[in-house]
Amino acid sequence: MKEIVQVQVGQCGNQIGTKFWEVISGEHAIQPEGSYKGDCDLQLERIDAYYKHVANGDKYIPRAVLVDLDPGTMDWIKGTTYGQLFDPDNFVFGQSDASNNWAKGHYTEGAKLVDNVLNVVRKEVEGCDCLQGFQLVHSLGGGTGSGMGTLLISKMREAYPDKIMSSFSVLGSPKVADAVIDPYNATLSLNQLIKNTDETFCIDNDALIDHCRILKINNLNYVDLNHLASVTMSGVTTGLRFPIQFNADLGQLSVNDASFPRLHFFMPGFAPLSTKDTTVDRDLTVAELVQQVFNTKNLMTACNPRHGRFLAAAAIFRGPMSINEVNDQIKSVQNKNWSDFIDELPNNMKTGVCNVPSRGSNLSATFIGNNTAIQEVFKRISEQFA
Repeated sequence: MKEIVQVQVGQCGNQIGTKFWEVISGEHAIQPEGSYKGDCDLQLERIDAYYKHVANGDKYIPRAVLVDLDPGTMDWIKGTTYGQLFDPDNFVFGQSDASNNWAKGHYTEGAKLVDNVLNVVRKEVEGCDCLQGFQLVHSLGGGTGSGMGTLLISKMREAYPDKIMSSFSVLGSPKVADAVIDPYNATLSLNQLIKNTDETFCIDNDALIDHCRILKINNLNYVDLNHLASVTMSGVTTGLRFPIQFNADLGQLSVNDASFPRLHFFMPGFAPLSTKDTTVDRDLTVAELVQQVFNTKNLMTACNPRHGRFLAAAAIFRGPMSINEVNDQIKSVQNKNWSDFIDELPNNMKTGVCNVPSRGSNLSATFIGNNTAIQEVFKRISEQFA
């Protein structure tokens, strides 16, 4: 089995990463104490990609390394529903935070802790039969996630040059900006991500806030934003965890969606959207699902794909549906929007169906787009930087 080690860094990275483990544990019927209580063989068929099985006690433990300069984050994780699921030896923390300062995370406070993190990462790698790569979860706005997160990526790239480096990177928003230096932290981080990752999924707080407003969430907080981010992560990783026609490993995902090595910043989307406290009240038809997942309003990145061209795209559908019906609907959308795709890049639209539904919805879809309009996000950061 090809394994993936997740490294979650900083307060944002750990909050979203921990929520991600809660979501996929539910999909794989893994209980908070690590036992399996499911009735579907598909739930265990590829579970080794993200979980290690401990025969003594018959438990499943996430292949996760949890990192923060502030010890308070680790205490928070241990108090969550799935907090006891993680390997206690994989918590790595300092005694002071990075104060929203990229340089402190990358060069001083983070640099002091990086060797300890790499030792834990090495232990996880040694426990894998065939490591395919790493998945980093972090934000680009704070000091630890951005500064130390990108330091770890560069160090892991040096140590494991032949492994795929993937990241779920959360972009800040002026609507909830914690510090005026967020754009500076993001700019310094993006420079590192261009050089050291093979695929970066851009999750934009601007887009998440807009989704929450459409869902009419009152008293908006980060818990609501983290829910949408973690559900999208679950959708993106579907092919890595369940049998599907494509994107069966990080390498395939990179080959399918990153036509050019430096152009590896993807805009993910998800449909149907729901709040953390509700489930979708009715199943959408396949046609409705396709229309929604290709709609700009369902993207987790605040940009408009119609302002650019698709280098590649993928759509992952979950639940009991016909692959033929899905393909027919996808072709219909492509024919209507053929100018959005680059003719010189043939077969740049991939689709797959997974029979295991996502949590909270019997039928759902995830979109992964590599579109030149992602530059709108970078321009926004650049304007704030100035």
